[in-house]
Amino acid sequence: MTTQESPQQLSVSQLNRLAKQLLEDCFAQVSVTGELSTLSRPSSGHWYFTLKDERAQIRCAFFRNRNMRVNFQPQPGLQVVVRGKVSLYEGRGDYQLIVEHMQPAGAGALAAAFEALKAELQAAGWFDSALKKPLPPAIKHIAIITSPTGAALQDIVSVLKRRWPAMKVTLLPVLVQGEQAAGQIQRAIAQANQLARSASHNFDLILLTRGGGSLEDLWPFNERVVAEAIYQSELPVVSAVGHEVDFSIADFVADLRAATPSAAAELLSPDQSEINSRVQLLRGRLVRAQRRRLQHQREQLQQLNRRIRDPRSRLREQAQRLDELEMRLRRQWQSSQRQRLARLAGLQQQMLLLSPDRQHATRLNALTQLQARLQRSVQEQMGRRAQQLQALQSQLRQLGPEQTLSRGYAIVLDQQGRAVRRAADLQQGQRLRGRFAEGQVALTVDESE
Repeated sequence: MTTQESPQQLSVSQLNRLAKQLLEDCFAQVSVTGELSTLSRPSSGHWYFTLKDERAQIRCAFFRNRNMRVNFQPQPGLQVVVRGKVSLYEGRGDYQLIVEHMQPAGAGALAAAFEALKAELQAAGWFDSALKKPLPPAIKHIAIITSPTGAALQDIVSVLKRRWPAMKVTLLPVLVQGEQAAGQIQRAIAQANQLARSASHNFDLILLTRGGGSLEDLWPFNERVVAEAIYQSELPVVSAVGHEVDFSIADFVADLRAATPSAAAELLSPDQSEINSRVQLLRGRLVRAQRRRLQHQREQLQQLNRRIRDPRSRLREQAQRLDELEMRLRRQWQSSQRQRLARLAGLQQQMLLLSPDRQHATRLNALTQLQARLQRSVQEQMGRRAQQLQALQSQLRQLGPEQTLSRGYAIVLDQQGRAVRRAADLQQGQRLRGRFAEGQVALTVDESE
């Protein structure tokens, strides 16, 4: 006789947890195409929707830290491609897909997403010409954000070497296509601004560029995160993405668009041959200007030579001028002396008025008057206080106990000298004192009523 082992007993939570681990291990990363349905966006910022085809559907969760990178407006009925991992929501036992990336399905959908984001950013004012930052008049250092292996970088370097070899460039290498490209471009723009703020790199502007390609190849430059990084950049941004007929969201947000990478290099660098020609032209002008100036100064010197007079005549004029100045100085000195004497007399008169003896006499007189006033005031106050004291003494005599005692009444006091007001407060045998208008007697309580 054989016995069959009973299966392991599990709780619902344990079973769901095991099922979740199994699904996540078997489907770590999947890409699924389907139609959006029942899209829900709660205040948390997470998206919950159903992805379906003709015969099946699956629930999906697209969390906020991931769906912020979506650069189009998903709507129910839209065909999309999502990438994520298969999982299970333990609380309800629901099989679901945790989405990490979403994009429209097909080139037509990409074009629709491009137009939708373009219209949204244009309405937000991100393309306004008033917000465009001007380029520096003399560009010395460029931060280039592109692929280190792309033809765009080679074209730019070739043009700069030909036109202006002194131009300094710093490459911030990034991917220019693929799912990770947009994030790398965003971080490179932020890095360029940070380096410029820290003064470790004196960037004048950022050149964001790549060669031509299909709409899918150029799509990283149509991502919202790249547009936002350009819009928030403190450094001017020049966009040169694709060929002349290619336009990207980055082109519209950037401060300046160049048709191609080579055109951007020509736009940002002066032509050394033109500058050499300009220098030669200015050199010729400078030589001619110096010759004219020397000729003019030579003519002035000749005129001055003709105007030179006999030194003795000039000495006589100077001597006459000296005499005039001497007489003027003497008159001014005499006038000044008279003014000083008049002022001295005035000061002496003021000193007489302000002498200590005069001041002492004046203040002694004032002190005598104040003492007399004080004495009169004290006498008046003493008289008023004496009258008030007499009035109060009269009132006190009228209200005092002597008046009552003089009419034949007596006051009973206890041993502490307090007046007894109620018979009920007394005890038999208690010693008391009786006070009369004249004299006192000792009392003993026999009984009280």
